[in-house]
Amino acid sequence: MPTPPTTDADTTPAPAPALTPATTDVRERAGGGGLFLALLAAPAAMGVSGPTLALPEAARGLAVSPGTAAWLLTAYGIGMAVGTPLLSAAGGRRGPAGTVRAGAAVLVLGAALTLVAPNLQLAVAGRALEAAGAAGLNVAAFQIAGRDRSGRAPGLVAIGSAVGGTTGLFIGAAVAGTLGWRATLLLPLLSLLALVPALRLAGRAAPKAGPESGHRPRTPALTLPLPLDVLRDHGFRTAAGLMLALSTVNFALLYAAPRRVTALTGWTGVETGAAASIATLVGALLSWQLIRAAPRLGTRRTRLLLAAGSLAAAALAAFAPWAAVVLVGSATSSFVTAGGQGLLTGAATGRLPEARHATAIGLFNLAFLIGVAAGPAAAEALQSTP
Repeated sequence: MPTPPTTDADTTPAPAPALTPATTDVRERAGGGGLFLALLAAPAAMGVSGPTLALPEAARGLAVSPGTAAWLLTAYGIGMAVGTPLLSAAGGRRGPAGTVRAGAAVLVLGAALTLVAPNLQLAVAGRALEAAGAAGLNVAAFQIAGRDRSGRAPGLVAIGSAVGGTTGLFIGAAVAGTLGWRATLLLPLLSLLALVPALRLAGRAAPKAGPESGHRPRTPALTLPLPLDVLRDHGFRTAAGLMLALSTVNFALLYAAPRRVTALTGWTGVETGAAASIATLVGALLSWQLIRAAPRLGTRRTRLLLAAGSLAAAALAAFAPWAAVVLVGSATSSFVTAGGQGLLTGAATGRLPEARHATAIGLFNLAFLIGVAAGPAAAEALQSTP
């Protein structure tokens, strides 16, 4: 399989470091566990889209307006954005396994608060806490997958995240119809199904200390209070900035496009959720072909394709007078976002030393998650504008 690019410009990459049997085994295991890592990350995205079509019911249940109920989505995105660096730091001393454990604990705590919250304020607080835990699991999935330098495991995690976000529309509508709107707020708990396999993979991927391990004790140079060296890297800034734009558009459409489809067709929530889920799921699955084709296209053309695809998706979803074209816009956004997340993860770390990769991946995911929070808020603001 072709290898996705991991550099920021069309330059000849430096020779790869020699692989020891230990690192080869880690990469093989990380690649083989990509499906489990995708399952770990997918429900985090499901938590964004799952409640979308149930917001009118949530608004009635919490005695607020539908626009105010949208804070259940925005708070989730903010919680993910804030939880990403916090749980990465909390689990940093014990590696990805520590992040997995911390994320799972916070996720369960937030879900419990969301379940019993009697008003919007406590429900929003529970959603933010739930999202912080889901963010920790999402970051851990990419950290573990990032040890597979072929790009297969990161690509599977990115596609899994996209699939979670897309199927969440239908699953959320179906769950709301059977278990009630509050159950749609608890979909991130599905990550716990992959908890045990993820902990096994995290343990296998963890570097072992020793005289031949090649890992020295941390020094001040490797434990900067602020990751200024990462933020100064042009390759990281470009990749993270593009990911922020793709994510913002994608999650704005996950919020707004189903409403446009309903307005144009008069479908029920389940019917709209099914159609939107199929469209965006097709886009997410097709993104694997983009990941495969990226080495032939080259870095610059791939990034132009990602940006142009996102702009076209926004235009189609916002202005097309036919529901089918709105769904094509959603599929296109899902395609470029899932593909971009898989490809740009490598570009964000390509010029940085190995010791800074975990920090760079955490910050890259933070850029993605800021888009998760900003997208629904931007869509609601635009829809509320006369």
